[in-house]
Amino acid sequence: QVQLVESGGDLVQTGGSLRLSCTASGSFLSINGMGWFRQSPGKQRAMVVAIVSGGTTAYADSVKGRFTISRDNEKNTVYLQMNNLTPEDTAVYYCNADGVRDMSGAYDQRSRDGYSYWGQGTQVTVSS
Repeated sequence: QVQLVESGGDLVQTGGSLRLSCTASGSFLSINGMGWFRQSPGKQRAMVVAIVSGGTTAYADSVKGRFTISRDNEKNTVYLQMNNLTPEDTAVYYCNADGVRDMSGAYDQRSRDGYSYWGQGTQVTVSS
């Protein structure tokens, strides 16, 4: 089992910056993919950026050049540096983790079933 705890959400003005953090805890050997999704009212949750354990990243077009994801595998923590924020970035940001290996080294049941883990979300609000 993996627990994800996000932090760093806040209210900022247009053009401002925020840094989100997400730390995974629990009983596991490793996590392959971690990332950030966001959801604003009336919209579906959408991927913002993802990073795998080897460092490969994938960004949504809307955030390329403004957001940067980084990962500290030793701390089981992923960071999202968000610059040049706009009101369109306002959303609840959720941390996501998948490809979890349990202490035996095998993928855990949730991963084998095709599900990922989610944090509780952190609110980012960008004022105009």
